[in-house]
Amino acid sequence: MDYVVAIFFGIIQGLTEFLPVSSSGHLIILHEIFKLPIENEMAFDVVLHFATLLAVLFFFRKDIYHLIKSWFGSLFGRKDEYSRISWFIIIGTIPAALAGWFFDDIIENSLRSPFVVVAMLIIVGILFIIFEKFSKFVKEFKDMNWKNSIVIGLAQAIALVPGTSRSGITIIAGIGSGLKREVAIRFSFLLSIPIIFGAVIKKTPQIISDNLSVNDYSVLLIAFLSAFVSGILAIKYFLLFSKKHSLNVFAIYRFVLAGVIIACLFLLL
Repeated sequence: MDYVVAIFFGIIQGLTEFLPVSSSGHLIILHEIFKLPIENEMAFDVVLHFATLLAVLFFFRKDIYHLIKSWFGSLFGRKDEYSRISWFIIIGTIPAALAGWFFDDIIENSLRSPFVVVAMLIIVGILFIIFEKFSKFVKEFKDMNWKNSIVIGLAQAIALVPGTSRSGITIIAGIGSGLKREVAIRFSFLLSIPIIFGAVIKKTPQIISDNLSVNDYSVLLIAFLSAFVSGILAIKYFLLFSKKHSLNVFAIYRFVLAGVIIACLFLLL
């Protein structure tokens, strides 16, 4: 049963890390239904985040190679589209990094509430509908500028509030800046790499000294593999979906999820 729960948690983490539906909203429900298959919740969390980090690195491996190569080239005056995007990713990462550094404790202690999650699920869902209706969807990567990256970066900082969805709010900021859906989504995923990496690095020292059993390692490996595979599939098919379809379906899903959480809260009273 531990392995089944590990697979299920991994799949949900892999999907909700990249789909704009809020991983924290889903985890609230899952924690009410299932007990984590290992006692060390921090280790479980780090492994799932590491899996989704590797998923986005694997999927965008060619882009990442060109981004790193072009970034180093830009230091010596060689500029191209990849070097511009690499600097935009750095610029876009700064707001969330600063917000996480200065406000992480406040967020952890004051905002991790089901009511905050429900409110943000609904608010971001409404924003999806508004921006889908009024955005222009005309800009390609070559049309991005540093102002776009700052706007998207500030949105990523807001994503620290539980229930917001990092991918959701950055995609909204992207299409609100005029980017085509698939361009906004690709930039959102690339922008997630430093943030997920930072989260993994920050939490890893807290679990190094903990003693884990052989069964714990088996559970973590299974959870890792399921999150890794589901993360890759989420990225692939979300990009394909966005080329032809509105993202309003995710707004509707967020409203339904908010209703389910409210129902669960009333049942627990």
